[in-house]
Amino acid sequence: MSAKTLFGTNGIRGVVNQELTPEFVVKVGVAIGTYFGGGRILIGHDCRTSNTIFLYAITAGLASTGCTVLVGGCAPTPALQYAVNCFKLDGAVIVTASHNPAEYNGIKVVGCDGTEIPREEEEKIEKSFFEGSFTRSAWNQLGSIQPFPGVIDTYKEAVKTHLDVEAIGRTPFKVVVDPVNSVGGLVTPSLLKDLGCTVVTINAQLDGDFSRPPEPKPETLGDLSATVKALHADLGVAHDGDADRCMFVDEQGTVVWGDKTGAVLLDYVLKKIGESTVVTPISSSKLLEDIVKRNGSKLVWTLVGSTIVTHTMKDMGAEVGFEDNGGFFYAPHQPVRDGALAASMMLEVLAKSGKPLSKLIEDLPKYALVKERIECPNDKKPQVLAKVLQQTEGMNRLTIDGVKIFFDDGSVLVRPSGTEAIYRVYAEAQKEERAKEIADWGVTLVTKAL
Repeated sequence: MSAKTLFGTNGIRGVVNQELTPEFVVKVGVAIGTYFGGGRILIGHDCRTSNTIFLYAITAGLASTGCTVLVGGCAPTPALQYAVNCFKLDGAVIVTASHNPAEYNGIKVVGCDGTEIPREEEEKIEKSFFEGSFTRSAWNQLGSIQPFPGVIDTYKEAVKTHLDVEAIGRTPFKVVVDPVNSVGGLVTPSLLKDLGCTVVTINAQLDGDFSRPPEPKPETLGDLSATVKALHADLGVAHDGDADRCMFVDEQGTVVWGDKTGAVLLDYVLKKIGESTVVTPISSSKLLEDIVKRNGSKLVWTLVGSTIVTHTMKDMGAEVGFEDNGGFFYAPHQPVRDGALAASMMLEVLAKSGKPLSKLIEDLPKYALVKERIECPNDKKPQVLAKVLQQTEGMNRLTIDGVKIFFDDGSVLVRPSGTEAIYRVYAEAQKEERAKEIADWGVTLVTKAL
């Protein structure tokens, strides 16, 4: 957030009772209700402790503008998104900070098609918020507040329609699921049991303090890795705080980057559906480009951000999208990232191939990926980017989002985060030593600029 913007890369986010105070959230709720202009608006949430205040604040703001507020309860973001489209609602507000730490919360706004609204629509909410141009309903025309059960069950049944349930059921998979004490635990374990798997859970009790950091990545998934190895499980599955992302651990206990598991899923899906268009952010590995080309399909690079991937998919009629952070988008289900769908479809891949995940990864083209982060105040991000662009002028680069510099033997992406006060550096090369060298060079670009 800045003086004249509310939305970042993926909704509104901030630290509770610092950027996000109850009075601020009420005003945001009124601005969102003004944007929708009434109608049936679903509200749902993850399990963060601050939801006890923010749910009431958002609901009050929406109802004050005449919106009918449908309370969907605690549920994964993709389940709430599916409900909007399935039940022909006018939109949704999801209270979640996704992968951010426990002291954060946030707000996602979903349109009538179940996808987060694009940037130009967010600007309408921001304009209303900052100008104070709100709809105010009369005392006898305020919106009602109604329960809306069935979100999770409807979603689970919808996911199953896109799977070869019989093929998965014929293989006695043992899966360990780590839903980070949040809403993924309400769907993925039971869904995988329905598919015939033996499921073991860790960090599955709902707890807004989280037993591990909510972002699933190698340094946060040590317990999942150890459990997979100890139990000789076939697969480990980890979600973020709102379960729209999914990271995997192979049967050897190795945490696999999203680019690699994305490539496994992508190769399978393209062989299944045939020639298609695939959408992925500039932060993704060239590995995905290799997979797309060998399947005779088209790859479209975008800015970083799940909503940008979603709306590019919609505009281009693309069927598949990926993010390197574990985001999997499958338009025949819904063109949004969906953690439970990714987890269950990976089991279909394993069942149909007859190979463990480690072997499927081994068969992919080889790229080493190194990721770094450098703290940077939000107000300094534009100046830092300007200096990085100066330092790399004349080099082989793309400036879709930040700057991605290409070398003969690798590449590095330097870009400001849209959700945190950091710069991200993603480097890749066919040899790990070279990837580290390129990453160090990218970090130096940012530190010099700072």
